[in-house]
Amino acid sequence: MNVKIKLSDCVRPLLLGALFLGTAAQAEVQPLNRVVAIVDNDVIMQSQLDSRLREVQQTITKRGAALPPEHVLSQQVLERLIIENIQLQIGDRSGIRITDEELNQAIGTIAQRNGMSLEQFRAALAQDGLSYVDARDQVRREMVISRVRQRRVAERIQVTDQEVKNFLASDLGKMQLSEEFRLANILIPIPEGSSAEAIQAAERQAQELYQQLQQGADFAQLAIARSASETALEGGEMGWRKAAQLPPPFDAMLGALSVGEVTEPMRTPTGFIMLKLLEKRGGETQVRDEVNVRHILIKPSEIRSEAETKRLTERLYERIQAGEDFAELAKSYSEDPGSALNGGTLNWIDPNALVPEFREVMNNTASGEISKPFQSPFGWHVLQVIGRRATDSSAQFREQQALNVLRNRKYDEELQSWLRQIRDEAYVESKL
Repeated sequence: MNVKIKLSDCVRPLLLGALFLGTAAQAEVQPLNRVVAIVDNDVIMQSQLDSRLREVQQTITKRGAALPPEHVLSQQVLERLIIENIQLQIGDRSGIRITDEELNQAIGTIAQRNGMSLEQFRAALAQDGLSYVDARDQVRREMVISRVRQRRVAERIQVTDQEVKNFLASDLGKMQLSEEFRLANILIPIPEGSSAEAIQAAERQAQELYQQLQQGADFAQLAIARSASETALEGGEMGWRKAAQLPPPFDAMLGALSVGEVTEPMRTPTGFIMLKLLEKRGGETQVRDEVNVRHILIKPSEIRSEAETKRLTERLYERIQAGEDFAELAKSYSEDPGSALNGGTLNWIDPNALVPEFREVMNNTASGEISKPFQSPFGWHVLQVIGRRATDSSAQFREQQALNVLRNRKYDEELQSWLRQIRDEAYVESKL
């Protein structure tokens, strides 16, 4: 039984199934081990590289794609491990900790999405020769990385009311509910401060790859071997995107693209990018579910640990249960600048616009009731569901959709820029 698992469909989704393949090999005795990279205050060992390399090779083979040369793949895998290691160190310095309760909840969600009980999930892992302990550890690392990105990337993104209005007035804004595209990408990077010669060399490399693709080369294989994108080891797969979520000129190009076709290399701030259209789907849903919800958010900080943040949230929950006014406590304590002054209200909102942790608790809370304290990538929350309704695509809904699209577009761009920044700022010594 092959288990395909993923943690969530959130803000840049993290695929776990591919990472689990072959984890049982980590338990094997390594006769020799050595440092293959020094990354700031940590190291990456040959055993880690070998283990991840086997996982990636098995994933590529299961897709039916040809494997690139091992030395090329090793460099790609090592670079991925370096980027992950830097983010995990940032999480450690920031005091980000995943409790066993949160981890158990995440594992339970993964099992549920695969249509299994926890016992069946463990049995399926064992049948595939995978270690449940290793799987839990991988989920924990992915959760830490997700929270690091939320704090360092998502919270820096601002979308103005004028940007929303301009987007809704544009042709792309009017089209954005009509179609979605499943895409893959190849990125040839341009390091910051590159000379004109270096930029020209990157463009020639991108054009060379484009010509290979036009002659029938396998896109996924080239992405694995040559792309610098974060999704390279997944064959460049980006998942589903609206055209409006992509930076110009790709947003305008996709409508004329047929499934299977590849865009010409286009210059972007991070380098030259090619997109392949893997699949299309479209059609606007007329009726959507919305929830009227309010919350109090308390964030950990340099002077307040995760445990202290949790205790403060629990005390606020007890005060609400004792009869104190939710809105007044939100105004006094909530650290969500977008809702605190309004008594914590998010008004009527599409549940899909919320992070999975918040959405799941909200969906399990009856109208009029208050949730127990829970954690999301943003911090600790208490929420109250005020009401639920089914609605058509109202002006308010379209504005929320536009806000989400613009935030996602900026998030993708900001994430790539941030990953490049932390990579440039880190001390990395490769010994491969």
